Amino acid sequence: MATGYLSPKLEVCAAPEKGGFAVYAREALARDETLAGWGGRVVTLDEVLALPREEQGHTIQVDEALYLAPIGMEEPADCINHSCNPNAGIRGQIVLVAMRHIAAGEEITFDYAMSDSSAFDEFECACGASNCRGHVSGNDWQRPELWKRYDGYFSAYLQRKIEKLKGK
Repeated sequence: MATGYLSPKLEVCAAPEKGGFAVYAREALARDETLAGWGGRVVTLDEVLALPREEQGHTIQVDEALYLAPIGMEEPADCINHSCNPNAGIRGQIVLVAMRHIAAGEEITFDYAMSDSSAFDEFECACGASNCRGHVSGNDWQRPELWKRYDGYFSAYLQRKIEKLKGK
């Protein structure tokens, strides 16, 4: 049972080369248009770590040590992949919006640095972007170059942490 939201302008497609699935635009999308919203249940890191590995990969951090875990494995928003050069960003804690105009046929991606400050889900990145970091870590949100690039598109809890680091 899906509990999240996926814009009718998007579709989930099989993408075995990406580990399973990807989400693509069926039609053009405008900057700041809502693309998806994650649903599920709020769990602690210990509860995330107790989940089967496949389910762990479908969680998203929503606050310090709190995560949104899917109720089932058919959440369409969970099929949105990471990229170091994304076209989507976070609004609030659970909504994904377009960061720029997105053309029909384009894959929807976001940088996990926009939502994640935990080391549990680090991985070697193979997104293929010219600015690929090569490794995605729970500390990537601390990079000043990402603060500038993703200004206004970090999750609410990470934006608070960034403002604290900036001394604001």
